[in-house]
Amino acid sequence: MNFIEELRWRGMIHDMTPGTEEQLNREMTSGYIGYDPTSDSLHIGNLASIMMLVHLQRSGHKPYALVGGATGMIGDPSGKSEERNLLEEPVLRHNQECIRKQLEKFLDFNCGANAAEMVNNYDWTRNFSFLEFLREVGKHITVNYMIAKDSVKKRMESGSGISFTEFSYQLVQGFDFCWLFEHNNVKLQMGGSDQWGNIVTGTELIRRKLGGEAYALTCPLITKADGGKFGKSEAGNIWLDPTKTSPYQFYQFWLNTSDEDAANYIKKFTLLSEPEIGELMVQHQEAPHLRILQKALAKEITIRVHSEEEYQSAVEASGILFGKGTTETLRKLPESTLLAIFEGVPRCEIPMTTINESLLLIDLLTVSTNIFPSKSEARRMMKDGGVQINKRKADESLLISAGDLLNGKYLLIQKGKKNYYLIKAI
Repeated sequence: MNFIEELRWRGMIHDMTPGTEEQLNREMTSGYIGYDPTSDSLHIGNLASIMMLVHLQRSGHKPYALVGGATGMIGDPSGKSEERNLLEEPVLRHNQECIRKQLEKFLDFNCGANAAEMVNNYDWTRNFSFLEFLREVGKHITVNYMIAKDSVKKRMESGSGISFTEFSYQLVQGFDFCWLFEHNNVKLQMGGSDQWGNIVTGTELIRRKLGGEAYALTCPLITKADGGKFGKSEAGNIWLDPTKTSPYQFYQFWLNTSDEDAANYIKKFTLLSEPEIGELMVQHQEAPHLRILQKALAKEITIRVHSEEEYQSAVEASGILFGKGTTETLRKLPESTLLAIFEGVPRCEIPMTTINESLLLIDLLTVSTNIFPSKSEARRMMKDGGVQINKRKADESLLISAGDLLNGKYLLIQKGKKNYYLIKAI
């Protein structure tokens, strides 16, 4: 497998320094990408760079994931209008371990010569004095060179300006590349197109300080076809951590992408081959209402990030609103998924004591909740089979007990085909 050719057909090359392709064809090459450790989870905005490392390893090269423990204490001005908060070392170390566990789902850290490795730039900068930094790094890069970078110019021209701390960021990142080149023979740095300036500062430092030749490669920033920001939902970031974004919500994000976005994302975020994706494209064009592309995309990414079991659970949960769910399906759902599925439906609360004492369904629907304005209307709809509790048809004589509660606290009422109500016992 040829790394550059693979990235090309997937639309994952934005910029590349001369000689990069020749270097990769010449020998097994070590390459790295840096990750911001200011959170304990990566999000789908990181997926493009993760997949670059995946393709690098699958092509026989060695991937390094660098966690910016030092740079995370500074802040990168690229694409940002304000300086970010700085974190303490214990928090950064915790975040590093969480990020590694997520990357282990994509990269093989135990496969021999080209096994993936994780490094933290705090380890080689923690004892690096300011005077040493000026002597070993600062003297090799001119201020004119640094000011010319777009990320710096934009911040200097903005009302907020730029601190010396963030101004020096490109030198710290450049030193990372230089250190990895010298100590780990890492010759390639990759990242998003907004990182180009920082990356080539590293190649320039390696040239001036060590007389070496290093390479840079960036991928386009992922955008949505409608101009909206990729990686965000109405609830915020789509995280890889299931406690931040449930597998159901994660699956739904991909399932709900537009046709144009799905055709783009499936090339960038899955390992499906060009012929496989081409066949899916044909099938999708023949029956776009079946959302074949979106389903394939959502399946591949959900299984990779979570598991086959979580994917199947998300598929089952997705069918509940369309009448495909059963009582057993509901009972298996985690609370977070149940609440996500029925987000936005009317909710009400009733005392747990009424459930413990056994409550007639007819009273629950009228006296306790006002789901029906009268008992006669509730009886009429129940007689016609139009009322369900926890996805099973119910009649007025049904007694509700604690055993009926989902996750020990919820009841799902369905009135007709489309009207849902979620009742919480407190």
